Amino acid sequence: MEKLDVFNCSNVLIASYFTDDKGCEHANREHTLIYICSGTLEINDRGKRTVLHEGDCAFMRRDNRMWLQKRTDNGKPYHSVVLKFSRAFLRDFYMRLDKNEIPAKARRGRPSLCMLPHKRPDIRSLFESIMPYFTSGVKPAEDVLKLKMTEGLLILLNTDKNLYASLFDFVEPWKIDILDFLNENYMYDFSFSEIAAYTGRSLATFKRDFAKICDLSPRKWLIHRRLEAAHRMILSGKKNVTDICYTVGFKNLSHFSKVYKEMYGCSPHQQHLTCMTKHIEPAGKSTL
Repeated sequence: MEKLDVFNCSNVLIASYFTDDKGCEHANREHTLIYICSGTLEINDRGKRTVLHEGDCAFMRRDNRMWLQKRTDNGKPYHSVVLKFSRAFLRDFYMRLDKNEIPAKARRGRPSLCMLPHKRPDIRSLFESIMPYFTSGVKPAEDVLKLKMTEGLLILLNTDKNLYASLFDFVEPWKIDILDFLNENYMYDFSFSEIAAYTGRSLATFKRDFAKICDLSPRKWLIHRRLEAAHRMILSGKKNVTDICYTVGFKNLSHFSKVYKEMYGCSPHQQHLTCMTKHIEPAGKSTL
């Protein structure tokens, strides 16, 4: 019988223990880094056979099906540790990445399995630092888990620059919903080229996809979204107009005042003064 220890509800960190040989078909839904602590793992990937031994580490690309054969070795049980990279984690890492660090010639490779150098010190150090959490049964803190995931990701990127293209491939079917992204990030000073990249698109594709879901141009949508947020803040009376202007993403107070008046018929200062002198129910609440 196989025993799995799983840390994190998203199955980010998994230890597998097995005392007998076991074969199974495996559908890999996330990019995965697997390290063999003992025993052997035979992977059959579309007819290509690869065997991992103790100390071996491999990268398995997401959305591929493989046949896995787990075996004991010289009386030692099969024991592996898996680190999975969720799409959310990769997107967050990509957003914070200096885009100048991304190799211009990185290309997404065809193989779905990539062997890493045998018993490399940084790989061994990463997984040896993870083992105590399983042996003690103490779940790592969320910040620690993210540090381990970041360390594993950097190991991959330092092993093969082409893995940039695989790990951060957010094209279909992994495109980020445009409006979801913009609603979460409208206040930031991103260029539209950056927004396109963060949502997994070229700039031309971003504009084309945006036109399918909105009659406004991306720039006008962004101004409207910021104004709507500013309007709610002004009605709440919790911040002054200058703070609200910069909080929602405008860089110029006079421009903010101009477009606000065009949309709401009065300047933000007039609106704010009215709210301060009258009892106005804050936005989002009902008087019923």
